[in-house]
Amino acid sequence: MNRRLVIIGGGSAGMAAAIEAFNNGIKDVLIIEKDQCLGGILNQCIHNGFGLIEFKQELTGPEFLQRFVDEINRLGIECKLNTTVLSIDKNKNLIYANKDEGVVKIQCESIIYTCGCYERSAGAISLPGQRPSGVITAGAAQKYLNIHGYLPGKRIVILGSGDIGLIMARRLTLEGAKVICVAELMPYSNGLNRNIVQCLNDYDIPLYLSTTVTNVIGNERVEKIVLSNVDEKLNPIPGTEKEIECDTLVLSVGLSPYLGVIRPLGLEMSKSKGPAVNQFNETSLSGFFVAGNCLHVHDVVDYVVEEARDAAKGAVLYLKHELSDQNACQINCSNNISYVVPQYINNSVMGDVTLKFRVRKPVENCRVIVKNKDEIIYSMRHLILIPSEMQMIKIKKDKLFNSEEIGPLTLELEVS
Repeated sequence: MNRRLVIIGGGSAGMAAAIEAFNNGIKDVLIIEKDQCLGGILNQCIHNGFGLIEFKQELTGPEFLQRFVDEINRLGIECKLNTTVLSIDKNKNLIYANKDEGVVKIQCESIIYTCGCYERSAGAISLPGQRPSGVITAGAAQKYLNIHGYLPGKRIVILGSGDIGLIMARRLTLEGAKVICVAELMPYSNGLNRNIVQCLNDYDIPLYLSTTVTNVIGNERVEKIVLSNVDEKLNPIPGTEKEIECDTLVLSVGLSPYLGVIRPLGLEMSKSKGPAVNQFNETSLSGFFVAGNCLHVHDVVDYVVEEARDAAKGAVLYLKHELSDQNACQINCSNNISYVVPQYINNSVMGDVTLKFRVRKPVENCRVIVKNKDEIIYSMRHLILIPSEMQMIKIKKDKLFNSEEIGPLTLELEVS
């Protein structure tokens, strides 16, 4: 079959993109979702804190996603659930499979990929020690507890201070487990400050910085773990070992964009670990767009929704033959910035451009500067920037497009 716009992934990004495209005149929209329902990871995020930007209300994850599901249903946007995308080629031929239709091939005019991210596992971080049961990721613990109703352990140590790990420290405590501590390899937390306060401080759960797990001990089940302090190079310091008896080790050690089925496309990649894109989130493959956590990991779902809408606007322009791929200027970032999104600006459509970035380590009393060659087109002072919080700056179109020649642009930090 032929379809104008296919969206792979029915989480918050996929639904927001579908609604935006539909409302901008693209009525032939199909969402493909591998799970049995829309919503993605938000189905298991029963804590509140969602929707403060999008709806000006504090909602739980299921409450947030349901508003998008209701709008999808109201508009009559087609969704294929329990459906797996098997492959995509450079001509945007997509093959999917489900139990009702078998294997189906679609020729897509445009594709928006919104498949989220995955958690780093024990193997990904080369966790030392034995491999008994009881070593699980924070997201898996969240699913066990919030979806299936199983308490994954009773005496728990959490490695890593990512937001899901911090939230699960509180959730497990409320369900009767004893969260002994949270250990963090870096000398600063990788979670939002509000989660450190609300999930650890409010429940007297200690956070040990510059600390990691150097051994896991246990046969059938985790019996104890060994924590050690680390030096400036993140190497364990001999003599600082401390044994802690526990039955569960929860890993909250980072997220990576899920690229899976799009790897064979040979897309240009970026420092964000996702594809390189322009301001409409169009990749190096014309008409193929990426948004959400599979592009770069976000800390607020409301920003995922905004980004997905940008991708949908780009897809609409592409389908209406108004988005040229001939003109693009590159955006670079200095060494103290982990990445910047987008990496290119498409000059064929002039408008404001939002740059999103993260710093490599906490920086105080700094100025964020954007240069068009040697000309400063944006400057803003910040008291502090931390890696756990994604930063966003908007470059007005009159500043960006008033030069005869645009780019390359450079995003850099000037530390006082």
